[in-house]
Amino acid sequence: MGKITTLFVRKVLGEVDSDIDKHAWVQSMGIELNRPVYMIPDTHYYSFFERAAAIDRNGTTLPLRAGAAMRSDDYGAFGLAWKSATTLRGSYNRAERYARVLTSVSTYEVEATQKGAYMHLHRSGERHLGMRLSNEATIASILSISQEVSTETIHPLAVYFKHAAPRSITDHETYFGCPVHFDSDRDALLFSNESLQTPNKLGDKSISKFFQSHLETELSKLEDETDLDQQIRQHVTQSLSEGIPILSDVAHHFGMSGRTLQRRLSALGYSYQTLVDESRRQLAERLLRETDFSPVEIAFMTGFSEQSAFARAFKRWAGQTPRNFRIHHQL
Repeated sequence: MGKITTLFVRKVLGEVDSDIDKHAWVQSMGIELNRPVYMIPDTHYYSFFERAAAIDRNGTTLPLRAGAAMRSDDYGAFGLAWKSATTLRGSYNRAERYARVLTSVSTYEVEATQKGAYMHLHRSGERHLGMRLSNEATIASILSISQEVSTETIHPLAVYFKHAAPRSITDHETYFGCPVHFDSDRDALLFSNESLQTPNKLGDKSISKFFQSHLETELSKLEDETDLDQQIRQHVTQSLSEGIPILSDVAHHFGMSGRTLQRRLSALGYSYQTLVDESRRQLAERLLRETDFSPVEIAFMTGFSEQSAFARAFKRWAGQTPRNFRIHHQL
């Protein structure tokens, strides 16, 4: 389980078109908006977003409206670093580096192509409605902030979503001003080199350097806090072919008691079982994409005693069979 800032809750709630008492409604879900911005479990945020779309008069466009409402200043130092970068490509490079100051569940990746670059959004987990809505809002916010900070009008060449399309995609195409592809292999915007090289309005090397230094400090604090879950994922992954490592053994490996390990993981928003499941899933997906190992071999390497148990778990994780995943994703 990861964490997401309540900044995004406030933005989505501000765009909900409904006659209900919105603040009382969101507090009924255990989310406090009377206190400063803080982090909540990602599952709470996704549940909130899904329920918000259900009470909105046009839930299909809610993520687009929430994304359009985002401004760089809403993101604090992260937003200032974004808009003070000298070009839009610089802004995206900053997002790739510093996204974790806002959330522990999403990362960005700038992938260069011959004609430009993809701005990828990476988010792991079950792709239920709440996550799909959140992904759309995030992609929409990238465009909104890009248009805000750039000296030119920015239009992507194309937009991609992994999830299925809503009944109508007219509103999406209108908002993004380009073809929008659903059931894709990525969540991303594709920009031309011309757009990426466009200067930002407030691009300033000295200011940019200041905020970059500030974010490096913030990031180092987060890395100190989150390194443990990354180390455990790596340790579990390396141990899976010998069976699922038990929590007490893992705790001993890291020089602590099982109770201490559970407490530290809980403070990060994780359980040990969650990290084990994520490690197994990530390893299985990598083996299916990058190797020719049989499903029986992959089941063994990911800690399953039977292929059937692996197939059931993978279907639960990815929403498809290992065979179909390999057909659509193998390199």
